[in-house]
Amino acid sequence: MSRIGRAPITLPSGVKVKPEGQQLQVEGPKGKLSTTLPAGMSVRQEEQQLIVAASGQDASGKMLHGLYRALIANMVQGVVSAFTKELEIVGIGYRAQLQGKQLSLHVGFSHPALVPIPEGIAVEVPKPTSIIVKGMDKQLVGQFAANLRRIAPPEPYKGKGIKYVGEIVRRKAGKAATGSGAKAAG
Repeated sequence: MSRIGRAPITLPSGVKVKPEGQQLQVEGPKGKLSTTLPAGMSVRQEEQQLIVAASGQDASGKMLHGLYRALIANMVQGVVSAFTKELEIVGIGYRAQLQGKQLSLHVGFSHPALVPIPEGIAVEVPKPTSIIVKGMDKQLVGQFAANLRRIAPPEPYKGKGIKYVGEIVRRKAGKAATGSGAKAAG
């Protein structure tokens, strides 16, 4: 058994779990999420706890056991309290704004980058240099935030770009000035 997989998942009040064959649906105050379990994986509920069980004891079975236990725990947490990722935009003239179901990013290109906001994701722009991504699905929130960061990753010389709040950008020194009057031979 996987060490992570054998730990039970505590269900908060107001969360309902419906296992139907290989489908698992988790419903809570924020909405509902569902996933498909792989063959050999089962979920049972005992009082206010979920137990994930795997039939295979080979390496991949143990690996999937821990993976799906973590995914189900994230689903339970997501339907109770939304996951958030905060990004900040650094650079002169760099800014973000919401335009309906799209996020417009002015990040140094000749045109604004328009990013459609997927279903299940809420985006807030409290300041033009701050973006907050919220949603029930942890993977979807993280992937959307990573896609936003990929548009203009922070560069190492001035630090301009889109970065996560708290992310440390490793800086490099610029070109060193050469001595006065020194010329390249050639």
